[in-house]
Amino acid sequence: MGNYSTKIDEKWQKIWEDKSLYKFDENNMGKKLYALEMFSYPSGARLHAGHWFNYGPVDSWARFKKMQGYNVFQPMGFDAFGLPAENYAIKTGVHPKDSTIKNIETMEKQLKAMGAMFNWDHEVVTCFPDYYKWTQWLFLKLYEKGLAYRKKAPVNWCPSCNTVLANEQVVDGGCERCGTEVVKKDLTQWFLKITDYSEELLQKLDDLDWPEKTKAMQRHWIGKSKGAEATFKVDNSDVTFDVFTTRVDTLFGVTYVVLAPESPLTDKVTTTEHIEAVEEYKTQSAKQSDIERQSLTREKTGVFTGSYAINPVNGKKVPIWVADYVLATYGTGAVMAVPSHDERDFAFATKYNLPIIRVVEGGDSLPYTDYGKLVNSSEFDGLSGNEAKEAIVKLLSSKNLGHWKVNYRLRDWLVSRQRYWGAPIPIVYCEKCGIVPVPEDQLPVELPYDVEFAPDGRSPLAKSEEFVNTTCPHCGGPAKREVDTLDTFVCSSWYYLRYPDSKNSDKAFDPEIINKMLPVDKYVGGPEHACMHLLYARFITKALRDMGYLNFDEPFLSLRHQGLILGPDGQKMSKSKGNTISPDDYIKEYGADVFRLYLMFGFDYTEGGAWSDDGIKAISKFVDRVERILSQCTEASADKTTIDKAEKELNYVRNFVIKSVTEDAEKFQFNTCVARIMEFTNALSKYLNEEKKNTELLKQCVNDFIRILSPFAPHFSEEMWLNTGNNFSVFKEAWPNFDPKALIKDEVEIAIQVNGKIKARIDIASDLKEDAIKETALKDDNVKAAIEGKNVIKVIVIKGRLVNIVAK
Repeated sequence: MGNYSTKIDEKWQKIWEDKSLYKFDENNMGKKLYALEMFSYPSGARLHAGHWFNYGPVDSWARFKKMQGYNVFQPMGFDAFGLPAENYAIKTGVHPKDSTIKNIETMEKQLKAMGAMFNWDHEVVTCFPDYYKWTQWLFLKLYEKGLAYRKKAPVNWCPSCNTVLANEQVVDGGCERCGTEVVKKDLTQWFLKITDYSEELLQKLDDLDWPEKTKAMQRHWIGKSKGAEATFKVDNSDVTFDVFTTRVDTLFGVTYVVLAPESPLTDKVTTTEHIEAVEEYKTQSAKQSDIERQSLTREKTGVFTGSYAINPVNGKKVPIWVADYVLATYGTGAVMAVPSHDERDFAFATKYNLPIIRVVEGGDSLPYTDYGKLVNSSEFDGLSGNEAKEAIVKLLSSKNLGHWKVNYRLRDWLVSRQRYWGAPIPIVYCEKCGIVPVPEDQLPVELPYDVEFAPDGRSPLAKSEEFVNTTCPHCGGPAKREVDTLDTFVCSSWYYLRYPDSKNSDKAFDPEIINKMLPVDKYVGGPEHACMHLLYARFITKALRDMGYLNFDEPFLSLRHQGLILGPDGQKMSKSKGNTISPDDYIKEYGADVFRLYLMFGFDYTEGGAWSDDGIKAISKFVDRVERILSQCTEASADKTTIDKAEKELNYVRNFVIKSVTEDAEKFQFNTCVARIMEFTNALSKYLNEEKKNTELLKQCVNDFIRILSPFAPHFSEEMWLNTGNNFSVFKEAWPNFDPKALIKDEVEIAIQVNGKIKARIDIASDLKEDAIKETALKDDNVKAAIEGKNVIKVIVIKGRLVNIVAK
């Protein structure tokens, strides 16, 4: 082992802190760079390797940018509300506040031991009243703007967690947190009207430097469809309902319509003799997830309501069915079924022996789902595609029974949670005044400490008489507080706005400061947040912009995702599998920089991979080797001023590495950055074997080497910078620039092949002409031996790389 250890980590962390080396300069906004990692959730007792993989390499990128002259702002905080702490409280009896604060203290120590440039004086913790006061303020502003509303709706309910889940929190039909199968339940809940921004959320994606896969996921989730809406009348009734369709050209082929089981319309149209069957079907449907219900391979089921609807184009009566493959949350919750030209409708009609009428020519069999000329469509026969759509919508419009319509799959954001450990929703209910928002000067509505957590399907806050009973801010009469808490994604939807002005007790943030600091220049976090946190944060930014608080459109200009660090067995880390990697033991043995270097060299940042003890041991040996070589370079005394081949080669590697690391660090290709640094190490070692050395060049190379290494091994590099006779600190140094002239070699090494097999490698002048290269290659002794007794058929020169000789 070399001299590098955790003592060096501790030494430099104290010096950095004492000298405020990484303090953000609020007077230098021209070169500001807001680098942000998604903050962590303090549910476990300690940081794991995945946290490190998120934070360590991003800090290296930020250090690199600091040395390029940027004024870096890199805050850190904790997303501290949520289910895990509450579930832990239910299991152990330890209060969520107590366990969370304890975990935060532990994680703060671990994060500081990482040696990152975090601006701790800007820390935010979402479960502290000085933060969630402003989360509540945000909710009230959305309410004032008409973007927060309350309604009864079918919601996703997790029976295990005893709480409502947003659509985005249901994964493969189960709760994303515990995996329990999710069921449908009718509850009155609070929603945020994210759908008001559907189109802008979609269009602005094109301007963002985000991974294409993430943008594609958001486009799919928003789900824009261009089509038409047609109005069907219920026979013998005043009831009407609309259906959205992208294939209005097939309207004459409608042979039945389908309602979602949870649609309010279902109860209205169900006749007396069919009530029992429909109710039983609704009960069964509530047990199925939306994903299961929409599966193309799942057998279609349904029941007849007993009522009929009138087709708006031809006046024909068609039966109204209820089927779970239709969702109340998409479109209007009603679908016109055209079994001749839709696979799901065809399967359903075949099963229940419903009519099938072809209305589009094409194909020998049904269903035929492409476009073609219309048949069996009255005066529209012979029209096709857009021509048919235009004509049919024109007819519907003339009857006030239809119009063009743009539809979105995106649903409003459900934010009510029947849990304790979250920000209370700042609303009271008064029998006289109705729904009353809590006045801003009465915020925060604090979360009471003494609450019974045991889950029984009700919000735990409902059991706290002290919390529930209050007075109405309008009339002063008795009132009840809202007992649901906010989805924790509301807390994280705006935290990036709080960081730059985190100590402000008068406002959530000062717009003058935030409009200078934002948007975030580089944001890094997991791809699993593509359709939740990232979408929500974009919505909140746009809403606050429209309220006049912000002057920018998007929160995160550039986004990168880190990969997943797997256990040594190649499986996702989990306590139950016993394959988790805790950084602490490795840092204690090897130091923080070895751990950081291994994460960056051993894994592609966007891919991740399986942990290897052998890998970190190899990096430890590499750091020891660097220390020895730098020491030998400093001690080298034999001096000369001439520049010969050895000097040119060292200078070439130096400049090639500067160029490569600069380009690759910018692209988050950290593994190749470390690989280039290893090449530089080998070049220095090779040059040390020279009998005479140019010590001035060597000194320059050593200084550049340490500067290039410093973002990736900050503590170790500070120590080496000091040991090689330099002043504090290497991070006050400018990032080195490469000399393009040094990359033009006087000589290049080329390979010589005979019949495709390499027989020699020779050095030649880089400007040597092709004929001279051929002549030189044929004179090589190894080549002569290989072609002896053969006729040279041809000699192919690939300049700067190889010569291929074909001989028979």
